[in-house]
Amino acid sequence: MNIQVLPEHKLSSVAPLKPYKVEKKEVELILVKDQNGVQYTNSSIVGGTPSPRPCPPGAEDEEGRELWGKKIDFLLSVIGFAVDLANVWRFPYLCYKNGGGAFLIPYGLFLFIAGMPLFYMELALGQYNREGAATVWKICPMFKGVGYTVILIALYVGFYYNVIIAWSLYYLFSSFTRELPWQNCGNKWNSENCTDPNLINGSFLTNGTTYAKYKRTPAAEFYERGVLHIHESAGIHDLGLPRWDLSLCLVVVVFILYFSLWKGVKSSGKVVYVTATMPYLVLLVLLIRGITLPGALDGIIAYLSIDLNQLNDSKVWIDAATQIFYSLGAGFGVLIAFASYNKFDNNCYRDAILTSTVNCVTSFFSGFAIFSVLGYMAHKHGVKIQDVATEGAGLVFIIYPEAISTLPLSSFWAVIFFIMLLTLGIDSAVSFTPVDKLVELLHLKALFLLQGGIYVLTLLDRYAAGTSILFGVLIEAIGVSWFYGRSALCHVYIERMMGFKPGLYWRLCWKFVSPAFLLFVVIASIVKSPPLNYDDYVFPQWSSLVGWGIAISSMLFVPAYAIYKFFSIPGTFKEVCIFLVLLPEIQIFLSSCNLRKDSILLLFFFYRG
Repeated sequence: MNIQVLPEHKLSSVAPLKPYKVEKKEVELILVKDQNGVQYTNSSIVGGTPSPRPCPPGAEDEEGRELWGKKIDFLLSVIGFAVDLANVWRFPYLCYKNGGGAFLIPYGLFLFIAGMPLFYMELALGQYNREGAATVWKICPMFKGVGYTVILIALYVGFYYNVIIAWSLYYLFSSFTRELPWQNCGNKWNSENCTDPNLINGSFLTNGTTYAKYKRTPAAEFYERGVLHIHESAGIHDLGLPRWDLSLCLVVVVFILYFSLWKGVKSSGKVVYVTATMPYLVLLVLLIRGITLPGALDGIIAYLSIDLNQLNDSKVWIDAATQIFYSLGAGFGVLIAFASYNKFDNNCYRDAILTSTVNCVTSFFSGFAIFSVLGYMAHKHGVKIQDVATEGAGLVFIIYPEAISTLPLSSFWAVIFFIMLLTLGIDSAVSFTPVDKLVELLHLKALFLLQGGIYVLTLLDRYAAGTSILFGVLIEAIGVSWFYGRSALCHVYIERMMGFKPGLYWRLCWKFVSPAFLLFVVIASIVKSPPLNYDDYVFPQWSSLVGWGIAISSMLFVPAYAIYKFFSIPGTFKEVCIFLVLLPEIQIFLSSCNLRKDSILLLFFFYRG
């Protein structure tokens, strides 16, 4: 039968409609009514092609949602979010220890079959629906818990991520001296066992201790005793007193974040002009300086050396899968939110390819700047590259600063290095931090500034955004591809926004490959989870239980909201099931007709005879 769009006044009892330009189409809709309600079985559109909604010029769209000032604001914001500290302190070491150049094989594979498709999917979701991570699930209300899951995870990450930025700021302030404070022993924080680095060589290190793990160098003692005061804490059960100097640095970081966010995308879109581009300039300068140092070539060769035998180890593939996922940042809701401020007809396909490629190339490029200096450190102390190679805080707060302290104009090199860390952290933190909650979060972040705060940070780093974020994105991929429908993403979203349909490659990835990839990574993250430790300190069993409690606290939103949604909808059990299962299909149909969803849906599902 033919269904015509009802005039606005006839729908006034449901919801007022704004005037819309609706292209006239013939719509074939088959409805089967029985005594239990209405069942939707099929629909199709005969003739006509939906035209994209125009996005008027200016700072807001027709719904009053703020837009990016320029396209470059969006691109730099996405790149700034994706390119973070992990690109510098994690990827180079992972590449080195997992077969060098051979690691790029699984890394590149997972980029193309999972990383880019998920990246593309989130940009398309946000741009079409003009909503954030939680409200975007109006497309499939049963899965709205996924939105709350990723929001809570982002909140957890914000707790400790800003503290790492505060450490970088502390190091930056400490670099404005004639002699760097981690250059020599004899400071008030040094122990009696502090050892001059010039005296340390291969014969000095015994019992299998590597230089990177030796904790009696001035640089190591400055970090652990001068900054963190770990020696005053016996473990996670003994957190001690807060560090006032680090607390002040955290306050400064919060002010920076606040003024970066207080005007929304208008202000944050301008901040990234500095924070997203500065790391590339500094990395280039550090690379040029690094390759002039003795031993630099040995470090670069070690970084790129190809060991294909490593590919026989399942851990290499797991490392590649988790790194590509965390590096691109899919699942935190940030990409959806950023894309929602785009113009409706923006080419998000091109954006996804460009920004994800830039992110991965940055990771690879940073390895040259890192390993040229690690090669110099190995040469200086007469040890192997593997003895100085490390990742995480040990790399950027101990080994690299120590190498910088041996160079002429060491204070200058230290200043630009920690400016790079600061900008890498800020543009990612801007994405995680809600501006209206900064003051409240400041009290929670102070927990990490205690003398044993590093143990709390290590705990959250493992559990807050580990298995839980993988689980969240898995449910997101299933919800979009299997419940809402791949056809909606392809034929409604992308075709209406950009005028073309995605190819077979993208459709297969969204429907099968990406969910399978995420399921593999979720299982691997649980099965291969090692005991929690910080250097030689092994966390007690109860702390692991607390960690899993934190992880589960965010994951529970998925089943909890689905149950709540089920029981909050009026109707019989059969009617509610029909509503939850078929609502996405009806929404696709209505979107294809350019009809207002929230007004018309009631005509289909709440009619009872």
